[in-house]
Amino acid sequence: MFRKKTVFFTLLVFAVMLLGLMEVYSASLMWAQFKYQDGAYFIKRQIIFACIGGIGYVIAGQIHLKKIEKYHRWIMALTLAAMVLVLIPGIGVERNGSRSWFKLASLYIQPSEFLKFAMILTSAHYLSKKKRISSFVKDLFPLLLLVLGGFGLIMLQPDFGSGIVMLCSIVVMVFVAGCPYSYFIKGGIMGIGALAALILSAPYRLERITSFLDPWKDPLGSGFQMIQSLYAIAPGGLLGRGFNTSIQKQFYLPEPQTDFIFSIFAEEFGFIGGAVLIFMFFLIVYKGVEICIHADSSFEGYVGIGMISLFAIQVGINLGVVVGAFPVTGITLPLFSYGGSSLVVMMTMLGFVSGISHHKK
Repeated sequence: MFRKKTVFFTLLVFAVMLLGLMEVYSASLMWAQFKYQDGAYFIKRQIIFACIGGIGYVIAGQIHLKKIEKYHRWIMALTLAAMVLVLIPGIGVERNGSRSWFKLASLYIQPSEFLKFAMILTSAHYLSKKKRISSFVKDLFPLLLLVLGGFGLIMLQPDFGSGIVMLCSIVVMVFVAGCPYSYFIKGGIMGIGALAALILSAPYRLERITSFLDPWKDPLGSGFQMIQSLYAIAPGGLLGRGFNTSIQKQFYLPEPQTDFIFSIFAEEFGFIGGAVLIFMFFLIVYKGVEICIHADSSFEGYVGIGMISLFAIQVGINLGVVVGAFPVTGITLPLFSYGGSSLVVMMTMLGFVSGISHHKK
């Protein structure tokens, strides 16, 4: 079904997803039993989304991206409408201080994950039609307005982490398009100013920055997750405690099946297990880029680079957070953390990446 070139890529993607299912079960077992009186509460839902994501991967691999291109405006319009609807009380569901979900039966759908996909498609279409970026105002400003509009809707939820990941992936696409370096310098200065304003505008974001610099300043408050994450990683040693033997998942690290699942994995499988998983993520990115640079069209290449860079950036930020290199952002570990929308959308996007090689003339 897939060309031999993508077989290894596909095997890596599904291997990481299966490892994630295993660790979601281990990390969530006690919390699920306590909160829902069902130790399999989270893993049952994650398996449903894993199956949907697997089907999405296979179907996406069979669809030529050029056929999707003509529908990019409809896809963008629908996702923007969903982003507006989710902000309305009674329609959108608020969890952990963010109104970011629709509830469908007992499952939760997060439209911001679909917005990332739509934004990459639209940006790829725009960049492929421009051919060359020679003017900031004429060539980049329209795209900048669209991306900032999507970022603004994400921030209204608020979901700062998802917004940053989306912005960074678009920046990578613009870089690949041959944008002059001076534009990045100007944009970087503007971005730093806007980022500082966003941090100062919300006390909880400022707390995350201060807790990142010194988590022991408030060990039972803003620094709690960071400290408990390090307490999980450190005792793992070389080989770890063993599967399903984590101590930190026993109500020390809050909801360990989500953003900090790598901490539990490192505690149970040690330095070697963590290194192997990181290497698998690296190989997915490497093989993905290898596929994208041989795309038949600039549109396919831009879409592929946007999707694989989104994956790489999200992995990098999540791993940076759990080891204390970045402030807490609330970003999941792709293919690995508990989260249905994230898993389905990421699997589908990686399926499109694999399809670039499958449809190559």
